[in-house]
Amino acid sequence: MPRPELSELDYLREIERLARAVTAAASAEGHLSYAPDPDDATPLQRAVNALAREIRHHHFPGDGCLPEEDRPPVRLAGVVVLRPTSLPPGMEETYEEACARLGVEARAEGWALWNTWGKGEARVTMVVSSVDTTLGLLANWARGRDVYPVSPVPSQVAQIQQGWAGPMTFSPWGAERLGITGQ
Repeated sequence: MPRPELSELDYLREIERLARAVTAAASAEGHLSYAPDPDDATPLQRAVNALAREIRHHHFPGDGCLPEEDRPPVRLAGVVVLRPTSLPPGMEETYEEACARLGVEARAEGWALWNTWGKGEARVTMVVSSVDTTLGLLANWARGRDVYPVSPVPSQVAQIQQGWAGPMTFSPWGAERLGITGQ
């Protein structure tokens, strides 16, 4: 049976998917390195490492790839982006009302809500100023890339509240952990 003809964009997506499968297999075998190649690396290992460095993910501020971002990653259940001009579908309140409910000032740049787990598996929401970081996460998650931001510095955290804010976009890991993948 002949393969269906792919559009140029679908072809590129398929190549990217296969490249991720190759780098995931190399990682599972212990051959993948994002650092400079070891002296004893084979030509194939060097090629796979170069491939992995190029397709790792869509980079964004706070993705942990820069040395000055040497902070542990935050495993997120999901995120919400609040901006004066756009709120998540299903949110019935205005931007100003949402900010007042969260106990933060309404800022022109908006806010990102990072839903995660605290001590004892308590569900918590961090209200952070890292909107660009959150948009980078969403771009990666939309492509099936399971990436997370580094822990915010204290000046980026405006508020921490019990419970999760919503309606949120679930992370790949959060959806799996909550048992809602494929829904």
